[in-house]
Amino acid sequence: MKDSSQDTGAPPPPLDGIATAVLDAHGSVLYCSDTAAALVGRTASEVRGHTVFRLLTDASKHEWRLTRGPAGGRAALRPRGGGAVEVAFRMLPFDGGTGFFVIAAPARWATDWEQGGAFLHALLVQDRIGISIRDRDLTAVRSNMTPELFDGPAFPPGSRLTDVMSALDAEAVRAVLRGLLETGVPLVGHEQRLRSPQMSGRQWYLALTSVRLQDAQGNATGVATLVSDATAQRRSRRYLELAHRASVRISASLDVTRTAQDLVDVLVPALGELGWVNLAEAVLRGDEPPKVVGGGDLQLRRTAVASSDGPWPGALLQPGMAVPPYRGTANLWNLQHGGAVIYDRESFLALPADPDLARVLVPEHGHSAVSAPLFARGLMLGSVTIWRTEQSDAFDQEDAELLAEIASRAALSVDNARRYTREHNAAVSLQQRLLPRATTDTPAAETAGLYLPAGGGAEISGDWFDAIPLPSLRTAFVVGDVIGHGLAATATMGRLRTAVQTLADLELSPDEVLTHLDDLVSRLAAEADPAQQDTVGSTCLYAVYDPVDGRCTLASAGHPPPVLIGPDGIGRLLDATPGPPLGVGGLPFETTVVDLAAGSVLALYTDGLIHRGGLDPDVGMRRLADRLTEQARRGSSLDALGRALLADDAGPSRDDIALLLARTRLLPEEATATWEFPADPAVVADAREAATRQSAVWGLDDATIFTTELIVSELVTNAIRYASGPVGLRLMRETALICEVSDSSNTQPRLRRARTSDEGGRGLFLVAQLSTRWGSRYGRHGKTIWAEQALPPTPPPPFPT
Repeated sequence: MKDSSQDTGAPPPPLDGIATAVLDAHGSVLYCSDTAAALVGRTASEVRGHTVFRLLTDASKHEWRLTRGPAGGRAALRPRGGGAVEVAFRMLPFDGGTGFFVIAAPARWATDWEQGGAFLHALLVQDRIGISIRDRDLTAVRSNMTPELFDGPAFPPGSRLTDVMSALDAEAVRAVLRGLLETGVPLVGHEQRLRSPQMSGRQWYLALTSVRLQDAQGNATGVATLVSDATAQRRSRRYLELAHRASVRISASLDVTRTAQDLVDVLVPALGELGWVNLAEAVLRGDEPPKVVGGGDLQLRRTAVASSDGPWPGALLQPGMAVPPYRGTANLWNLQHGGAVIYDRESFLALPADPDLARVLVPEHGHSAVSAPLFARGLMLGSVTIWRTEQSDAFDQEDAELLAEIASRAALSVDNARRYTREHNAAVSLQQRLLPRATTDTPAAETAGLYLPAGGGAEISGDWFDAIPLPSLRTAFVVGDVIGHGLAATATMGRLRTAVQTLADLELSPDEVLTHLDDLVSRLAAEADPAQQDTVGSTCLYAVYDPVDGRCTLASAGHPPPVLIGPDGIGRLLDATPGPPLGVGGLPFETTVVDLAAGSVLALYTDGLIHRGGLDPDVGMRRLADRLTEQARRGSSLDALGRALLADDAGPSRDDIALLLARTRLLPEEATATWEFPADPAVVADAREAATRQSAVWGLDDATIFTTELIVSELVTNAIRYASGPVGLRLMRETALICEVSDSSNTQPRLRRARTSDEGGRGLFLVAQLSTRWGSRYGRHGKTIWAEQALPPTPPPPFPT
């Protein structure tokens, strides 16, 4: 705490607070001012005629001083009311020793005057901190700011702000100092840019600390400002901020090009006005860059660019273009060995092997450039180059070290993105090879399949679709969604798709197919690492469509229901009974049968399509049905319809999407023929005659009719021999001729090679030799054996003559 007895107010001006007196040779007061009398609480008349020693508390000490000429120092006066008043004084003897002239002032005021003068003197004579004292009009009164102080303009007495700095900077300083004069609130550490008309093109940053100067009555008389050069500190702070922004922003992407663009966007305009990143072509593909040292074709490509003035100049090398060959210069060698390099315009012009190409590498007004390599794991992935075209200062070593530090961190991000690109390309390639052809065209249906990875292509997963041709002109439509993302999900998808195709060849019903798949997924989960077992699973929808009767039988394992667009063009969700997802086990799957008219479109999809935009699944399915209706009414092709569905404005999907669209067909009635015969060996001849007659109606050639007659004879004979009940015969003609024989037996037909002495056993062997392929399937009441013959293509109609 301050002493309450001490006056904390500002001292008066020195001449206003001086007390004077005249003493004779014996110390008696001859004359004194009212100020001097007031120090001891008396009037001037009361003091005159009295010895000065009666007014002092330490008379003996000062009596000694009186006998020895001029003296000065401190003394304690004894006022009328008691106590003591400390004063600082100075005694000047008159010539001849006739007396003394005394000047004095309260000690605290004298201390303030002494310290204030010493403080101001110390500030004015040193050369590390600038001081400027200005009057109320902000004209310089005193200053130590010479050109040598900050290597900048001088601030001589009498100068105005506009004399030493630009009009814009002067207005900014004037505003803050005017505010200080009005409020009296000190200005502390204010950072101000300084551009001087005396030194064009240069700028400084100064830290200003200002206080208001005022008289004893509190009236403002001017401002005193301490000035320090903050250019270096600002630059260091800006570089630290730049390095921090670079570390945060550059590591945010796993795309090589995006990472390179983030790097140059951070550096421009913070470090220069133009910048680019060149990367090795191999890095853009995800491969390791070649180890090239020296000049020549470095296999670089301009990957990212940035300009502080807007669009990239058309005269410079454009993004995506190959970098021309370089000469083998010392600067290039340093860059290839990990060092940052500073160029002037002339040295950079010497880089291209073809001097005519220099114009595409050097900006029009560029005068200084700095380059740093992107090194990671001992490999040079590329380089980053920054140009200054407007800033007058050339790059220095500190700039080069900063760029090298940022580039070294960025190189790790670029390398991570490169490695991710390699893994992603491998996974996408694997998945694309595992997926079927995008479009198929069979007698049963025309199909179009589309796949969209999650995150706009950034992630791959285990969604798949399939359209599997089945015997007897039928087609299986499949769509599935494996849990998880990445190569593990893709590998699981490949195993499931292979299993589905194998089970489809067995001609099992949809619910049986899903039951076998459920067992398979359970085994895959058991084989997985214990920590990953809960993440092995899948949903699946399996449907079989028969173009003879237009019937579609489907079963679902936890999968969203398909959408059907009928001939009326209206989309509706099929009421399919969902079973548990694959891998749950212990629960049955149910089949749903729907009749499809010719030209109907069946849409099978994964849940990523209905969850886009964070929609509720029910809302998403209704929205999908509405969009299918809208696109179908436009008469779009299946491929165009699918692409319109995937081109959603809700942004990239968080889950990948598989979509299978199928436009169904019906086999014409005249393309099929059906008979039923009793289980009597005598009807074999009737069956052969019926098949021969129908083949002739279809206009088949004699060889095909003969082969058909033999196949029908063998299959009907076996059915009568090994089964009971009526025997069904059906012929179907499309791109192939299919013969089906049905009986009530569930015995599995087996192909074997008969021995020479065997009387039978050659029927199926003969059928296998005469047909393109053959097989059997089971129904609710017995089995069907089928055989397929390839038919020659129908010749085109002759040209009109």
